[in-house]
Amino acid sequence: MPEAAQRPAVTTRSLQRSINSVATSDGAGVKLRRSIGASPFLRHDPFLMLDEFYSDDPDDYIEGFPAHPHRGFETVTYMLDGRMQHKDSGGNTGDLGPGDVQWMTAARGIVHSEMPQQTEGRMRGFQLWINLPAGEKMKPAAYCDIPSERIPVMQFAAGVEVKVIAGVLGEARGPIHGLSTDPRFYDVRLAPRAVFEAPLPPSHNAFLYAYEGEARVGDARSTLGHRSAGLLSEGDAVRIEAGDAGARVLLLAGIPIGEPIVQYGPFVMNTREEIEQAIADYQSGRFARDRVARIPVAAGG
Repeated sequence: MPEAAQRPAVTTRSLQRSINSVATSDGAGVKLRRSIGASPFLRHDPFLMLDEFYSDDPDDYIEGFPAHPHRGFETVTYMLDGRMQHKDSGGNTGDLGPGDVQWMTAARGIVHSEMPQQTEGRMRGFQLWINLPAGEKMKPAAYCDIPSERIPVMQFAAGVEVKVIAGVLGEARGPIHGLSTDPRFYDVRLAPRAVFEAPLPPSHNAFLYAYEGEARVGDARSTLGHRSAGLLSEGDAVRIEAGDAGARVLLLAGIPIGEPIVQYGPFVMNTREEIEQAIADYQSGRFARDRVARIPVAAGG
């Protein structure tokens, strides 16, 4: 049998559903746009929420995100422009600048704040929430700051550049990997009409978020509009083509958990009783008393 005939066919993922982001606010009034997680019916296991914040007006962000609790999931903050300072209940402090990432495993409990370190100029970035399986929701909290210089950037042919924040892509290995949901977090920059094609594990759910320009997805070249999330079908490869003005797209993928989700604001557990316990722990002062460990950051490249 010829060698080509022995290779399994590659199934390119198609655009299954588009979710337009909606304007909302969070923290102390920070204006943002929410796509994944805008309602309980708009999650994409293991992803709970994706927020984009973007403003040149300090009135839209200056009050920031004062101290607030989390339990039961992970948060990822990815800065594009501006500066934000993180402080948490474990005594950790970190400063995020353009291109930096903070990965925080809230797990059994953390109280933290994220406050702007500027009074003018552009503040722009994302926050992603990733669920944790039941067996990990009450493990110790941990976090890490990842400076932009530790995040590998791959140059593909003909106007395609990809930052590999989590997971692997070709020979690039992002600084975050080895987690149970095996997350992939890529920031894909495409020149006008450029095409990005790459394998993606068939075990993973995946979605895109077009934050500059628009993209055409899959073999059918279905259009994903500006500031929209696109849920992808099953498959083992992804194809993204930029429109005439180019595009920047987040590509997120992870192994689905397949467990019940009960959410009450910043608490995400499996049962109502666990949510009630989280609220009681927070109100009684039993919440987030433990040391917050540092997540090991692998060398990118």
